[in-house]
Amino acid sequence: MIVLYILVVIAFIYAVINKSKHSLHMLQQNLYNENNRYLRWVGKNKKLFLDIDLIPIAIALIGIFVIYDIKVASIICSIVVACLFIATGYLWDNRVKNSQNKKKLVVTARIKRLITTLAIIQMIPIVWGLFHLNDPFLWWVAILILAIILYGNFFVTFIGKVINTPVEKCVYLHFKRMAQTKLKEMSNLKIIGITGSYGKTSSKNILADILNCKYNALPTPRNLNTYNGLIMTVNNNLDKFTDIFIAEMGAYVKGEIKGLCKLVKPQYGILTTIGTAHLETFGSEQNIIDGKFELIESLPKDGFAVLNGDDPKQVNYKLKNNIRTIWVGINNEDVDVRATNIKCSGDGTTFDVMFKGDPKKYSFETKLLGNHNVYNILSGIAFGKEFGIEIDDLIQAVKNVKPVEHRLELKPMNNFFMIDDAYNSNPVGAKNAVEVLGLMPGIKVVVTPGMIELGEKEDEYNKTFGEQIAEVADYVVLIGEQKTKPIKEGLLTKGFDKEKIIVYNDVRDAYPFIETLTKDGEVFALFENDLPDTYNEK
Repeated sequence: MIVLYILVVIAFIYAVINKSKHSLHMLQQNLYNENNRYLRWVGKNKKLFLDIDLIPIAIALIGIFVIYDIKVASIICSIVVACLFIATGYLWDNRVKNSQNKKKLVVTARIKRLITTLAIIQMIPIVWGLFHLNDPFLWWVAILILAIILYGNFFVTFIGKVINTPVEKCVYLHFKRMAQTKLKEMSNLKIIGITGSYGKTSSKNILADILNCKYNALPTPRNLNTYNGLIMTVNNNLDKFTDIFIAEMGAYVKGEIKGLCKLVKPQYGILTTIGTAHLETFGSEQNIIDGKFELIESLPKDGFAVLNGDDPKQVNYKLKNNIRTIWVGINNEDVDVRATNIKCSGDGTTFDVMFKGDPKKYSFETKLLGNHNVYNILSGIAFGKEFGIEIDDLIQAVKNVKPVEHRLELKPMNNFFMIDDAYNSNPVGAKNAVEVLGLMPGIKVVVTPGMIELGEKEDEYNKTFGEQIAEVADYVVLIGEQKTKPIKEGLLTKGFDKEKIIVYNDVRDAYPFIETLTKDGEVFALFENDLPDTYNEK
């Protein structure tokens, strides 16, 4: 019987390793369940619980209560359980390999610690079973426990996370003290905080590119905008040669931005645009507004803030401190830095900039697309001017700004142009992207699974998104039939040809379809979606 048991155990280990690759990845992507993100995601995804995983549980129950003392039947059932474990492992291995991951699982020290904890949890019933091989009843109990662990792998991963919480807290406090000590020692360092409902990463990278024409500016890498991300950046990337630290600050609930400000103590701040991103976790639009302004109201008296004069939520907000403000805008004529004469094409964007009190107009050009990027550039220009960079140098710096990955990034594909706006879609950003697509020549295609994490207004915003798409697109590819119903409804409301609405469950299927359109002319395809590896319907 020991050979059979080892066979079952090996099959279980194969299955649980492959399934855990996905559960660990999703736990990491959902910020280790910060604000219950991971548990909400698990609750919304029935595809995580395969029917095949229930069969070993059923067989184990039969083994315990019916056939544990019937040797032949017990042997046959053990082999069947092992085969089912192997099948489960194979299915999850294929699912992980075939998923469209923009962000792979990063095997950090924290993940390694969690893997160790999970291995210990799973070894307990395995070892217990080894000590009871002479008792068929208890042997089948061990197999039942393994089957339940495999079926509930996503919950077991969460349990491992909970067990590790005290250790992770100690690790966090250690690295936090290191970061705070390092920042205190760099008394001449300028620190700029950036937050907003969307556009933070683009604004951060654009600002860094502009300021680097004179200074050594360090932006937080990628989207490391949490407590851990900022601590990691300070400890690993900040050095004595850094003049300016640009800290992107993300939040899901009110109070988080204030906490991040206490951590890094910015002297300057930028608010991009305030909208409804993460409305579900913030609870209300007012909480979002108050939460974003925590950055501005945490700044010292000798600092300043750059605000968006075209955002009514910012214009109408009553600041609780007397921080100096610099307003940028396009439509509002009464701002300090204004862009006019904006023109967009397949080569990028050109525009003129006017400064309050200066009658001259200054011509700028950039490879970036869209008015929202012009706002981000205006913020960078405002900071550059405040930090003593000459206008001619700012013009050249803006010309050299690099496109941000997955944010209206124009990419020549085999036979068409992709406008990649595939990261964290939101109502205003989606509208901006559609407007950019409308400026392009040729055949226009939108590929999207819609917007998420918008609370009770999600369907309403997606329907509006569909109506906006209908104004410019020639074809629409929807990813996921169920969740894109509001977009389809919006398209049809505007009289969009239903024959030109194509629905797939996997974004990869969109590429061959787009290729078929290239025979009719130049094709521009906007990919406006959010993490298909997390939210695809399968």
